[in-house]
Amino acid sequence: MAGNRGKSNSEYVDISSNTQVVKLYKKKGRVKRTLALLLAIVCMIGGAGMIYYYNALDSIVYKVDETEPAKTKATEEYTGEAGVDEFKTAVTDSSLLSNSKVLNVMLFGEDNHSKGSSGRSDSMILASIDNNAKKVKLTSFQRDTYVYIPGHGYGKINSSYSLGGAALSIRTIETNFGIKVDRYAVVDFTSFKKIIDTLGGVTMKLDHDEVAYINWQMYINHQTTERHLLEEKAGKIKLTGQQALWYARDRGYQGVQSGDDWDRTSRQRKLIETVFKSMKKASITQIIQIVSEVGPLVTTNLKKDEITGLVSHSLTYMKYGVKQYTVPQDGLWSYYSDPVAGSCIQITDMDKCRAKLAKYVFGTLLSKS
Repeated sequence: MAGNRGKSNSEYVDISSNTQVVKLYKKKGRVKRTLALLLAIVCMIGGAGMIYYYNALDSIVYKVDETEPAKTKATEEYTGEAGVDEFKTAVTDSSLLSNSKVLNVMLFGEDNHSKGSSGRSDSMILASIDNNAKKVKLTSFQRDTYVYIPGHGYGKINSSYSLGGAALSIRTIETNFGIKVDRYAVVDFTSFKKIIDTLGGVTMKLDHDEVAYINWQMYINHQTTERHLLEEKAGKIKLTGQQALWYARDRGYQGVQSGDDWDRTSRQRKLIETVFKSMKKASITQIIQIVSEVGPLVTTNLKKDEITGLVSHSLTYMKYGVKQYTVPQDGLWSYYSDPVAGSCIQITDMDKCRAKLAKYVFGTLLSKS
């Protein structure tokens, strides 16, 4: 208080007094004071808003998997003929490529599993948030790709999920392709349908065969009594959760192989990209509401504070462009028949496959990793 001695009482304004307020605005510094007052109000409102947002985020119940991936022990069970051999070019943990500006999250689409089992992985997509290039990059791993599964030998990459869930699948991807997977998220068929329905459906651009496939599957699986529930014409069509699931699983119609697994993984990436783009106009409040409803339907090892961070920065991420990729790449694979695993996709040049994937995921950051 000593610093205030000698100052006029006119420096202190009673805001409850109309007379004092009039005098304040007649002073030469009224513009600065007005701006300062407005700024203070904005800061108070903004601060209250952020408190509200973080409280809302903190109140969301997530289906978080807190368990750390266990080291897979060798077992007599393996999926292919070369199970007794070690993968000679396996990538060790210390050699995995990573960068702090890129977050790699593995997305697993799982069929509905029985209690105590991991079920099967119907889709494996690496979602890379590249904060340097301002891109969200989606990479599909073909589920029939012939790889080394730690502790189990050689087999199809999707077998790793049946044998050891997300933890073993991630170890398999890291061991074979040399990319560090930071986190994962799992959605089963039931949750997938609920998520799409929670979002109010999803509008996809479909061709005639895709519409016919959805209609056929809905009908033969007794999910509708109408043989042609969707009007059979190409164009943009709004799909329910069940219809979107059939779209994501489409690789052929009525037994006719009008498509293959490459087409199916392409549809899965298109679906994720469409949902992502549909949320670009959402406000932070709307995003929090969506996450609060969708969160309990997803199993993930993202920590709660990490999820909170992703949501709080979601408006920035929504401005990012989306890129798509697939492994193995064109020209780097051939079909191979394994006595146990059956028809597989064999990578013909693993070093080149790894190099191409690394360049796609990390781009200009690769040399700085």
